[in-house]
Amino acid sequence: MRTLDTIIIGGGIAGLYAAARIARRGETVVLERESAPGYHSSGRSATFCHFGIGDGLVHKLTAISKAVFAAPPDGDHPPLARRMAAFFIARADEREQLDRLTETTLAHSPDARQIAQDELREIVPVLKAGDEGFAAGLYDPDAYKLDSDAMLQANIRALRAAGGAMVTNAPVEAIRREGEHWIVDTPGESYAARHVVNAAGAWADTIAELAGVRPLGLTPLKRTIIAFRPPEGIDVSGWPFTKTVGEGFYMLPEGSGQLLASPMDEDTSPPCDAQPDEETIALAAWQVEQATTMPIRRIDHKWSGLRTFAPDKSPVAGYAPDAPGFFWLAGQGGFGLQTSPGMAMAAEAMLLGLDWPEALTAMDVRPEMLRPERLFA
Repeated sequence: MRTLDTIIIGGGIAGLYAAARIARRGETVVLERESAPGYHSSGRSATFCHFGIGDGLVHKLTAISKAVFAAPPDGDHPPLARRMAAFFIARADEREQLDRLTETTLAHSPDARQIAQDELREIVPVLKAGDEGFAAGLYDPDAYKLDSDAMLQANIRALRAAGGAMVTNAPVEAIRREGEHWIVDTPGESYAARHVVNAAGAWADTIAELAGVRPLGLTPLKRTIIAFRPPEGIDVSGWPFTKTVGEGFYMLPEGSGQLLASPMDEDTSPPCDAQPDEETIALAAWQVEQATTMPIRRIDHKWSGLRTFAPDKSPVAGYAPDAPGFFWLAGQGGFGLQTSPGMAMAAEAMLLGLDWPEALTAMDVRPEMLRPERLFA
């Protein structure tokens, strides 16, 4: 049995960002059940940083994290993100939603501005406007397309540089409390540590139940993305990330000249290797065709991932009230990548009893907003 300071269960972006920080203060290992990090959620996201998702807490964590994404790349390594505008479009009956989103976005991105109906097609030429389409929009030039692989690899490097380790193909078979330590058994080895961080994504409640800890009531929701080529002669490279403010879809250009699109589906799913179904794939294509003048002749790629939410749709970080040393880092929903630097700051401080980070204080993010106790009140 190997004894260390902290065991982190889950090698997605939440677990790895936290691990990279925590490993600087004690021996840390990340246990990942799959053969590669970020397999189920982090690696299947459209990976965009914007303020059109989540509640006020998520917006604050996004603003904190955006400062990290905007920083220059580390040495010769690829940047974590590149600047790409976000464009939110609204039909005539969605003006109130657009105004609320504008207020939220301006609080963190002061260069954002509303776009009138006659300007919409200057930004995305294929959009339908007017009676048959959209009436207004919100354009935020200071949003970011994230590189999930670069983010995962950067944190693995930082983890290893701090003396930590990541172990893949290491599903958790058993967890038990012995004295002041948690014992975690995997097929290859057992580990003992005072702290266990449950960052297992869609499997976080399963891990808790295995440990005899009260689950949070997390809900994994499946989301589907398709990739297709625009009609010949249409250059999409300069298009923004484009999202309806209400029900509908989002789409964004992808590096190979393709477009990615999602119907923003949220189908309840058990923890699993999520796969797209034909009905949802067809819905994604139909929504793009209804909102634009583009026909979709062929879908080149399609995939699904799981976005796991707490009952109140806010992220969770903090010690379990019924299990000393068992730390929750869960419920990041569809905003895990864009909040991961901020969440890692919070998790490090809460896990190790450190001073609360100034960046979180400046945004009025407080520990009680994240702690799991709120879900059991």
